[in-house]
Amino acid sequence: RRIFDRVERLAANWRRIVKAEEDNAIISEEYCGELIAAAYPERIAKRTEQNGRYRLANGRMASLPPHDPLSKKEWLAIAAMDAGTKEGKIFLAAPLDPSDLAHLSRENIRVEWDDRNGILISQREKKIGDIILESKAIQDVPEEKRVQVICTAMHKGEFDNLPWNDEISNWQNRLISLKKWRPEDSWPDVSREGLLETIEEWLAPFLATIRKRDDFKKLELKSILNNILSWQEQQRMNELVPEEISVPSGSNIKLQYFSDGSTPVLAVRLQEMFGLTDTPAINEGRTAVLLHLLSPGYKPVQVTQDLRSFWQNTYPDVRKEFRMRYPRHSWPEDPWTAEAARGPRRRNQ
Repeated sequence: RRIFDRVERLAANWRRIVKAEEDNAIISEEYCGELIAAAYPERIAKRTEQNGRYRLANGRMASLPPHDPLSKKEWLAIAAMDAGTKEGKIFLAAPLDPSDLAHLSRENIRVEWDDRNGILISQREKKIGDIILESKAIQDVPEEKRVQVICTAMHKGEFDNLPWNDEISNWQNRLISLKKWRPEDSWPDVSREGLLETIEEWLAPFLATIRKRDDFKKLELKSILNNILSWQEQQRMNELVPEEISVPSGSNIKLQYFSDGSTPVLAVRLQEMFGLTDTPAINEGRTAVLLHLLSPGYKPVQVTQDLRSFWQNTYPDVRKEFRMRYPRHSWPEDPWTAEAARGPRRRNQ
């Protein structure tokens, strides 16, 4: 009785202040919720997928006691709650009609990368704080904004979904080696860390068409990376650290470069090197390659950086061991003057 008397006194006082007539008609719960929302807009709350748990406009979470009738309501305005440590408890609340909240909402455009599904999300949203009232996918997002979001996603892990392959890795290693071998020159840093640091410069112009993770595979990555270098630098790079070397047999053999700038490897069948006296060198003759001399069956025979010494000291023993195993291939006594060959000898030879 005392509580109701106190409520009546307070109501009478407010009627005098706002000059309102007494009206004891039953009001809707939602109207009560609207009044609470006007007083505490940060406590507007929407139910999550878990019954009894609500997300507030201020970003916090709160829950109702088990079996509370209000837990069936999707929207609440909370009049009283405790702060809690991770999640607050709701003590007093009223349901809300979300159509009554339009005047409190703010519209914004959300552009972000969905890491889990690997897609670019572009939406126009109406929100009250952290609560989304309405969301609609849009297409007319400024290109600059989309590219910025994708670059951010690159820093968070999407970089590894670019179409990397052995050819591109070797291109990287060539330039990394060149930067280590010739510190006096101003070659760019194309290590993973260096590329990520400058991604907005070299990759951003090519990201306008990206909408999903699979789109990265369509990028012409080697061509894009080459654009980091000027035309003159590309030519100079090919001179100093060539992708392949021509050997006496006429074959062009690819060089394998390494990310730590160690000596590049030329893996070539021994018969293709007959007639060559000294180990091939690159980087204007400063860097001799590491020869992996192979048998006709592409098995390692010798690893050396001194071809002259191999012909003089090791080849005779190699010849004895392998000439019976590969009788159709050339094993001359004098490798210095013998003609290099790509394959087995003809039968009439």
